[in-house]
Amino acid sequence: MLFWILAAVLTAAVLLLIVPPLLRSGAAAPDRDAFDREVYRDQLDELERDRARGLINDAQAEAAKAEIARRMLATAEKSGSAATPAAPRSARVLAVLLALMLPLGALSVYGLYGRPDLPAQPLASRNLEQERGGPPKTVLAAMDKLKAQLAENPNDLQGWLILGQAYAKMGRNADAADALRRAVALNGDDVELQGLFGETLVSANDGMVGEEAVKAFDTVLAKEPKDPRARFFAALARYQAGDRKDALDRWSALMAESPADAPWVPVLRDQIREAAIALDMDPAKVTPQPLPAEQKPAGPVASQGQNGQAAEGQNQDEMIRGMVAGLAAKLDADPSDVEGWLRLARSYGVLGEPEKALDAARKARERAPDRADVQVVYANAVLQTQPRNETPKPLPEEATSALRLALKAEPENKDALWLLGLDAMMSGRRDEAAAHWGKLIAQFKPSDPEYTLLKGRLDALKAGG
Repeated sequence: MLFWILAAVLTAAVLLLIVPPLLRSGAAAPDRDAFDREVYRDQLDELERDRARGLINDAQAEAAKAEIARRMLATAEKSGSAATPAAPRSARVLAVLLALMLPLGALSVYGLYGRPDLPAQPLASRNLEQERGGPPKTVLAAMDKLKAQLAENPNDLQGWLILGQAYAKMGRNADAADALRRAVALNGDDVELQGLFGETLVSANDGMVGEEAVKAFDTVLAKEPKDPRARFFAALARYQAGDRKDALDRWSALMAESPADAPWVPVLRDQIREAAIALDMDPAKVTPQPLPAEQKPAGPVASQGQNGQAAEGQNQDEMIRGMVAGLAAKLDADPSDVEGWLRLARSYGVLGEPEKALDAARKARERAPDRADVQVVYANAVLQTQPRNETPKPLPEEATSALRLALKAEPENKDALWLLGLDAMMSGRRDEAAAHWGKLIAQFKPSDPEYTLLKGRLDALKAGG
């Protein structure tokens, strides 16, 4: 009943907004003669002021006043003889039709597409988290129970680990990092826990390897110097700090010691390519070949250590993919989250799924086309889908157009200036490359590694190289 009352009130309000103006459509426009008379009065006042200042004599003033008075009399007679026209017949007919058809049309549409037979669903009985793509109430209840237990027993290492992994799968990386930080405080000697903690910190920081994450990976490498995850992120930290040569050397060494079928090889290859281009090197010449693919044991002949490592790697991969799948489901329920689409694009890029990364970046671009960082992520996703070439080639038009939009939104964007300069150089447009890199080098200090790299590039352009 409440629904029908509200519908009737809204319909009446709409009709009150539409019908009265139609019935008044024949009303006279504002009186022009009254406006003219007001102007004539001002002219009379102006005449008196001119006579007082001696600009005109008495005879001229009286003649002008007589003419103005004659005009005022003419407008008064015209105004008195005018009548207000009635509303035209077409307007009245339209008002009646709207008053009848609007409620009837609304009822017809609701009868066809509505669900009047659907019972009411009180807000308290709805699972809003699940409707938004979140975990079921049972999972949330279990987590609340676990948090209550941890409040009573904060030294429960396993509890903090489970809570951290649960938060990670829900895409709540900051909460996951907080829980795993408590676990690391209880058992800092566990290299697997330290590695997981460091990786979660990177995810919570949008791919940036912060000081706390570096410390976690260094702890792992102190005990397991060959740990691939710690080696990869330690090199990424050096790259983000500006030491691209050291990062390239570390990644190359990891590639040379990794089996060809290792899940991190595609991501590693992309990072080596990016670092090589940044250092003006040929990626094909600095990318070593990985080791032959590992032979999977057919039966129980493998050692327990090998089985443990395989299961551990598989569980880690499944956990990462579960986190990404949870984020994707959350975005399907709420596709307006631009930051979420950017995180998903980066995550798919790390997993070596460039097509999915491009699709996620495209959805972020559709929702925020004016953001420079969104256009840069989209351009990088486009580049990831391109086949690898032995010699560098100009960037695809789809990527360069996105980078130009990024530069339009943010003229000092470093990524856009660098990549557009690189594209111009590889296309033979040296002046354009010098213009982009000239704007870029101005943002660095002479002591920065980027300044040295750009200075070398600009000097080579001036020399015709």
